[in-house]
Amino acid sequence: MKIIVSIKEVPVRDSQLRIASDGRWIEDGDLGYEMNEPDAYALEEALQLKEKHGGEVIALCAGPAGAARTIREALAKGADRALHIEDEQISSWGTLGLAQLLAKAVAPEKPDLILTGLQSDDLGYGQTGVVLAELLGFPHATIIMAAEVLDGRIRVKRELESGWFQNIEMPLPAVLTIQSGINKLRYATLMGIKKAKTKELKRLEVADLGVAPSPTATIERLYLPRKTKQTQLIEGSAKQAAAQLVEKLRFEVRVI
Repeated sequence: MKIIVSIKEVPVRDSQLRIASDGRWIEDGDLGYEMNEPDAYALEEALQLKEKHGGEVIALCAGPAGAARTIREALAKGADRALHIEDEQISSWGTLGLAQLLAKAVAPEKPDLILTGLQSDDLGYGQTGVVLAELLGFPHATIIMAAEVLDGRIRVKRELESGWFQNIEMPLPAVLTIQSGINKLRYATLMGIKKAKTKELKRLEVADLGVAPSPTATIERLYLPRKTKQTQLIEGSAKQAAAQLVEKLRFEVRVI
């Protein structure tokens, strides 16, 4: 069974952000980077499926040269090899362009299953996996909490609203977007880190994939929210003041 896992390198959650001098983005030099958490759960699910059914797990990442550190982490955790679509301006591609790049990289591999995280921690669109499935013509399911591979099919459990779940089956190959918390993440062992240095990491050039960037929204200005203070005096009796306070908390502040 061949499983491809799409992973993304994102800024560390607790990074201190400073706006760049041109006001259009943040100072990149201050940021640390890590694997997108939902993608880490997708990788763990792929590794567990491989342990049950055999085959190989391939990590797929589109990003700048520095993203190789995150790819090596996936290899250290157990991925067999990796594909790196290297582009320093990958953030400017937009969802469609990125999905087209991934689709071009995936097609020659002829995978049985493609896993992605439900969404990215930086942008949180939750669209790439679904668009990728459409481009490949694969069936897909989102917000996956459990997956069981059958004979040529896969049964999945989807998380819905209000504590409800949906169990469905679909044919393979398919694309699944994995919900965080589906399983317990493993750590890379010392042996795994050593082996990762010898595993194949194939770099793909955007020009060779034949995909042009699609139009996407541009940021004109980035700024910090203004901090303001305002004091309101509520007059009247205690009963009247309490009623006015409840009304403001309910309809203006919206905390009750």
